[in-house]
Amino acid sequence: MKAVILNKNFQLEDGMAEKPPVKSNEVLIQIKASGFNPIDYQMLENELERKLISSPILGRELSGIIVDKGPEATQFNIGDEVYCGSGSMGSNGTYAEYIVVPESIVSFKPKNISFEQAASIPSVGLTSLQVFNRLKLSPENTVLITGATGGVGSFLIKLLLAHNIRKITATVGSEANRQILLNMGLKDHQIINYRQETLIENILKANNNQPFEFGIDLVGNYMSEVTAEVLKINGTYVDVTALATKDAHEILFNKGSLIMNISNYTYGMVKKYEYYKNSLLEIKKLIETGTITPPQHKIIGNLSLETVLQAHSILKNNQAQGHKLIMKH
Repeated sequence: MKAVILNKNFQLEDGMAEKPPVKSNEVLIQIKASGFNPIDYQMLENELERKLISSPILGRELSGIIVDKGPEATQFNIGDEVYCGSGSMGSNGTYAEYIVVPESIVSFKPKNISFEQAASIPSVGLTSLQVFNRLKLSPENTVLITGATGGVGSFLIKLLLAHNIRKITATVGSEANRQILLNMGLKDHQIINYRQETLIENILKANNNQPFEFGIDLVGNYMSEVTAEVLKINGTYVDVTALATKDAHEILFNKGSLIMNISNYTYGMVKKYEYYKNSLLEIKKLIETGTITPPQHKIIGNLSLETVLQAHSILKNNQAQGHKLIMKH
């Protein structure tokens, strides 16, 4: 099968690989579209993420058609349209024509969207839904979301608004991103440009000069310190990036804050695969009923080294402009 492969010199190249064999509880999926994530290029650069490489073929989320299955795989039929976040649980990554995964992590694709739209969902959807389900927010809760127009931020805001959670303050870095949030339903006073001076003051002003009960940090580094500063005593800091600074941790400790770490990888580590399937089925229902819409997506190109490198560059330089980047297969 055609694939983009990481060679022994740690460089990506166009290549060919054997179509993976199917074990008894697995399904073989012909990939129709796959999504790009920052971890894809971070695996090539950062020691922490590099530990997650389980195949010379990278890529972690997909939509496609089941073309073969093992004898103990009974939940799907040949020809079923599906989507899933494969993470490191598949035979290879998604920069390929085919992938084998446990059927227990796979969900039927939402019927009312395209393969490209479906491939944009798993990573941001699983992360957003985990945040939403674990926080158990109510309409009176006050929430700060940093990096709100990224994939997770946009999807999470859709979930919150759909469940009448509206006391949201969100940070953006451009007027174009402000417009994205306005189109989603936030009001102008709820959106703060993090590039402006007196950032902390502006964020608090958006919340009636009161500290927040929940801070969902999708940026890390300096913004982790800002989020920690504007949290109330015993508030909850939601860490999605693992990039909170030492100073942020000190502020959070002194405030007696609860730190909630968000990781989809956790469930794969302990082979609790039903988490993936059940979450994607929940998202499928929300999309098919029109409760939420898929992320905005941008098709970069077809399966090739050129497409992969272009997508990695866009992500690395923060030029996605609120779009999920997609590769067609």
